[in-house]
Amino acid sequence: MGNVKIDFAKTQGKIKDMNSVNNGPLGDHDLKNHEFYAAARIPYARLHDSTFEWRHTVDVHEIFPNFDADENDPASYDFTLTDVYLDSIEKVGTKIFYRLGTTIEHEIKRYGSIPPKDFHKWARICEHIIRHENEGWADGFYRGIEYWEIWNEPDLLGHMCWTGTIGEYIELFDIAIRHLKKCFPDIKVGGPALTHIKRVEWWKEFIPYLKEKKPPMDFFSFHRYASTTEQFARDIQIAKEHMAEAGYGDVELILNEWNFLVAWEPRETLLHSYRTIHALKGAAFNIAVMITCQDSPLDHLMYYDARHTCAEFNGLFDRISYEPLKPYYAFYAFSDLAELGTEVKAEAEGEGIYALAAKSEDGGHGALLLTNYRNELTSIDGVGFAPETVKIEWKGLSDKPVRVTVRSLDNDHDLTEVSTEVFGTGSGAHTLTLPLYASVVVNFDEL
Repeated sequence: MGNVKIDFAKTQGKIKDMNSVNNGPLGDHDLKNHEFYAAARIPYARLHDSTFEWRHTVDVHEIFPNFDADENDPASYDFTLTDVYLDSIEKVGTKIFYRLGTTIEHEIKRYGSIPPKDFHKWARICEHIIRHENEGWADGFYRGIEYWEIWNEPDLLGHMCWTGTIGEYIELFDIAIRHLKKCFPDIKVGGPALTHIKRVEWWKEFIPYLKEKKPPMDFFSFHRYASTTEQFARDIQIAKEHMAEAGYGDVELILNEWNFLVAWEPRETLLHSYRTIHALKGAAFNIAVMITCQDSPLDHLMYYDARHTCAEFNGLFDRISYEPLKPYYAFYAFSDLAELGTEVKAEAEGEGIYALAAKSEDGGHGALLLTNYRNELTSIDGVGFAPETVKIEWKGLSDKPVRVTVRSLDNDHDLTEVSTEVFGTGSGAHTLTLPLYASVVVNFDEL
């Protein structure tokens, strides 16, 4: 039996942006997912691999296709599709996290992942991209984009994102971050979007560089694909320790690519991972990870990927209908708690039981997000496994009567109401049955 104890009187800080994603809704298509995307209330969309959706978009070499051109001349830039795409994201209420660099290149020839011929010029090109999006340059916009990330996965084995050395990337990073922070003191610049936090050869060069040169880095970003919450918690702690060692203990930690993955091989294991991403198990995993990261030193979490054409890793939307899949509702549910704003104390006991609770600023409304997740490799829907009985005890919300509403995300419900009950005061107990991979949002509303 599982137990969850909530004390709405004991606050734990704000609900952080653990429900951001990579990429936004489609900019131009007959079957749009704008309505569903907006309803999920995604805080940020990181722009990476966006050219898989639309060519000539976002990447520096796509916007500035001729590196020998004059970087001060607006005619050297092609902002057309990027601007349409960013407009589409902003229209659904999502902020932009802009990755400066290139989309991953799986093909046998590299184009964007080759180090620029002139690092200083590349930094000036990035400066003009920012001026276009934030300061109106070249018939541009005033979007107020705060986060700008320098490149993606320069440590990736196989050189699919960066064909240069670690030292060459660090040189580019240093030149770009100093130039951009000098031009725009109020934006946040960082990186390097590491593929793997335990890449030893990377840290042998990056930590000494940070200690000696002390670049004005606002955030450190890294990635993780895994199947257990413990793997995420461990990597976050490693990132925190490395940044502290380098003298950047207060820098923002941003895990901006993540999803479910047992292993890349053998084939059946990889296929199970892909099937999980799109299934009820993926929804429970997403909630468990978001809850784990909320109660960690991490500042920001970004799921990969909400891009419609990302067949393997987009667990949010169906590729044909664009309608929500089960994992979409994990983000919708987390947004319910994020809108309340303040995390409150919630203690969970029981194997695979993850709980997060929040309340509104006025104290009259609260919510619990609860899931039952274990990495059972024989199932993606939880059928055939015994459900968990969970007792929920809560107090500290109000002295007035409280209506408790349970909404379920399971094989038969898409976060729809399954029960409601009125309690005489702001405390009480509630017992429910939670099948494997099922999740619930329990709302507590003062009457």
